Amino acid sequence: MKSLRQEKILELIAQYEIETQDDLIRYLQADGFDVTQATISRDIRELKLTKVLTGHGSYRYVMPSQSDAVPHNNYNRTLVESIISADCAGNILVIHTYPGLAQAVALGIDSMNLPKILGTVGGDDTVISVTKDPEYAKEATRKIHDLMRSF
Repeated sequence: MKSLRQEKILELIAQYEIETQDDLIRYLQADGFDVTQATISRDIRELKLTKVLTGHGSYRYVMPSQSDAVPHNNYNRTLVESIISADCAGNILVIHTYPGLAQAVALGIDSMNLPKILGTVGGDDTVISVTKDPEYAKEATRKIHDLMRSF
């Protein structure tokens, strides 16, 4: 349940400008998650979410920047556990996730700033990534399979 909740949090902060923990609690409760402020506080700390100033003077939660020195293992594990399967066709990588988690996985892929991934789109349960060449799509598929086996 924790990994699904944290995936939902990542999806929500990617989709909405969430300013407070109370806002986040309301969104999660609307999606069927029974959460307390203490739980949300721990999730925010574990996911290493930060607040940034928006263009209209308010703050919002965001994922940690790529400049953070150490990737967060719980975050990586949560993303990997969201993946059901991965395959490629030519230079297109197709990743199937549990319902509602594809956007969070796509955001996770994009946040890695991989130079050979040209773009990523997340739907409800499917992620499509376009790579520079078919060889990289195959390599990325193998890496995803290895990660899925390791968790």
